Amino acid sequence: MKTHPALDAWLDRIICGDALEVLPQLPAESVDLVLTDPPYFLDKLDERWTPERVARRAYKSQTVFHLPPGMKFAPDQGRRMYEWYLRVSQQVYRILKPGGFFFSFGSPRLYHRMVCAMEDAGFHLRDTFLWLYTQSQPKAMSLNHFIERLDLEEEQKQALHAKLAKWKTPQVKSCFEPIAVAQKPPEGTFLENFLKHGVGLFNTAVRVGLNMFPANVLLVEGVEEALDKYFLVPKPTSRERGAGYLHPTAKPLALCEHLIELSTVEGAVVLDPFLGSGTTALAARNRKRHFIGIDLNPEYVEIAQRRLESSSLPLF
Repeated sequence: MKTHPALDAWLDRIICGDALEVLPQLPAESVDLVLTDPPYFLDKLDERWTPERVARRAYKSQTVFHLPPGMKFAPDQGRRMYEWYLRVSQQVYRILKPGGFFFSFGSPRLYHRMVCAMEDAGFHLRDTFLWLYTQSQPKAMSLNHFIERLDLEEEQKQALHAKLAKWKTPQVKSCFEPIAVAQKPPEGTFLENFLKHGVGLFNTAVRVGLNMFPANVLLVEGVEEALDKYFLVPKPTSRERGAGYLHPTAKPLALCEHLIELSTVEGAVVLDPFLGSGTTALAARNRKRHFIGIDLNPEYVEIAQRRLESSSLPLF
């Protein structure tokens, strides 16, 4: 597949920088797929988050810590997410070829703000993929610390502890992440657009489970025989995985490979403006696609470079 001539200098590179400063430099209608996991704009997880900032917890008293990253509720988080992601989505819209897909992971609580930003930038929202998983920590908090801070007699506090022992903050265990499936409007029919730009269709030869037609529910771990049959994404081999590196929101390599194969042909260009530890870039290269990665954090850029270098698969 031929790539845009003005894109040659960007191919198979990881750029350390702010996505909103780097994206305007890319040529219009040059990228086949954007697959990314952007900042979710929960507490400490906005567009300027760093590992150091996430790790910091300030004391509120001798016994009560600040809430763990991502758990603080504030109504303006969604509005700030929308305003920022609208600007990102407008740049993604400009860069994508007609008919190109924009896959964006999101948090269940602010997903609506994210997809509104994508739609308002001009994208067609075609579906939502659900990544299901069982390995997740409960986020709900008990009320014990709050009870202890009340101005009550010790007997009254103990009565409250007993009464509210099973009552916690309104957070159930989170076992899915939504992935927005947005598409830049095609030129003409889907067939005409695919023949001209090589994007805009799904490759249904890419199967899930026991050779099942692609679904919008995806598993990357064995859960239960019936679910695995219809939704399990095949795991990559150890050769494909390369070295693993820690990242607080890392996504499974097999999941990214599946999405790339589903929506692009070999030789396509896959862009991730929030690359993190490099999973999208590694997945693209494993599936014989070009990649462009952008990340603001030098530490994660270095990790991504090491992951690519440690992989036994060659670059283009």
